[in-house]
Amino acid sequence: MSERLKYRPFELLTNIPIEQVKKIPAPILTDIDYFSRAMERVREIKEFREIPFSPSAVPTPARKPSNDCEAAEAQKTLTEIVTGKSPVEIRNTQEYVEWAATGRGEPRSCAARKDLLNRLHRGEFSVQDYLDLHGFTLEEAEIIAGEFIMESVRRRLRCIKIIHGRGLRSPSGPVLKDALIKWLTGRMRKHVKAFATARGCDGGLGALYVLLR
Repeated sequence: MSERLKYRPFELLTNIPIEQVKKIPAPILTDIDYFSRAMERVREIKEFREIPFSPSAVPTPARKPSNDCEAAEAQKTLTEIVTGKSPVEIRNTQEYVEWAATGRGEPRSCAARKDLLNRLHRGEFSVQDYLDLHGFTLEEAEIIAGEFIMESVRRRLRCIKIIHGRGLRSPSGPVLKDALIKWLTGRMRKHVKAFATARGCDGGLGALYVLLR
């Protein structure tokens, strides 16, 4: 082979002692070096130099008591409710429900319907019979509740009570209560004039007064 065609790129390195090669320190990179390398191709987005701000998006801070007396009164009321000294009004809870039918023969104005529901919740309509759905499956409860309402209609009862429970031990919440409301406002609607959560002495949030047509 011709001497001219030989290519020896590392030939000059053969005369360097191995000890000298070992002494060549490797470059030490700091966090700033790594950051600089990572940011080499980063470019500024001019459109983001100014971000629009809308004051209306700022939430309104909660109202603070106007004085120490008002704060003390609120604390006292809360303490009485927690300790049981002051009862909680059932109608002010999230579990309270009420419904009144609309249409021909029913109270037309909102005020009239509200008055009817208030009277029903206060127990002004005497409960003539009741049904307790505790212990029944959802399918069984639907059949039994339907039969109970139809029998009450045949007996010409005006007001009945259905105990559905609160579902506090159920991981799915008040399934039976929600289903009962669906039945009363659905397939049983033609027999129901109104319903409302019962008073505390009659089962409270675990029962419904049902006013029949």
